[in-house]
Amino acid sequence: MGYKSVLTIVSDPADLRQTLEPAITVARREGAHLDILCLGIDRTQTGFYYAGANAMILQQALDRAQEEGEAIAAAVAARMKTEDLPWGSETVVAQLAGIANLVGDWAQYSDLVVLPRPYGEGRGIEHEAILEAALFEGHAPVLVVPGPDLPRDFGQRVVVAWNESAEALSAVRKAMPILVRAALVDIVVVDPPAHGPERSDPGGRLSQMIARHGARAEVSVLARTLPRVSDVIRRHVMDRAADLVVMGAYGHSRFREAILGGATRNMLESCEVPVLLAH
Repeated sequence: MGYKSVLTIVSDPADLRQTLEPAITVARREGAHLDILCLGIDRTQTGFYYAGANAMILQQALDRAQEEGEAIAAAVAARMKTEDLPWGSETVVAQLAGIANLVGDWAQYSDLVVLPRPYGEGRGIEHEAILEAALFEGHAPVLVVPGPDLPRDFGQRVVVAWNESAEALSAVRKAMPILVRAALVDIVVVDPPAHGPERSDPGGRLSQMIARHGARAEVSVLARTLPRVSDVIRRHVMDRAADLVVMGAYGHSRFREAILGGATRNMLESCEVPVLLAH
């Protein structure tokens, strides 16, 4: 079964190309319907207003968000009028605190969500909130793309970051339509535990599961020679000329990763190839 419903979310008119172009590529490749959520965001924090503040302030903020959403929708329509793939768009307005429920509701009916990198220059708090909403509230796999130019044949050499976690297994299952078409699936295990359930054959059972779907899979067991596991994986991605990483998202709490960092955040901040995440 492939991806037949692809969703992307545009929250900034200036971000249109980086967000929309990869989603178009994925939808065209998969023969999928592309849903485009044009999201105007009220970024004000109403709790900060003094008691008795004029309700006009709130209305003005919502009006600005609505105008932004409509500007995004107009730009989307102008871009999509030349495309022959099935698509639809919806313009919605949300406050920052309401992004989770709104995006989660859309993502849960999608086979795959395609989003730009949520961290780095030009990224705001809403980009992280959108990604987490798709993963946690929508329970959808998310393909995070580092730039607008996504090759149509991406996913030929795939690195699977495997740590025996439920999140990693969920990511593999949701990436299966890509894995079965890959020329090589490289299951990467970094410093496997000496007393873990797979101590005698790290990644072996996962390799067998993937191979039964017809994919070509192999296992690479790596030592942790760099301070962070994500750095070891990124170096291996470059060494193998991989063009996609599949990994579980937020094995630790989101709060802990936000404060202390973690493999998910580190990969999304610095990886130069698309990353397919699931929780």
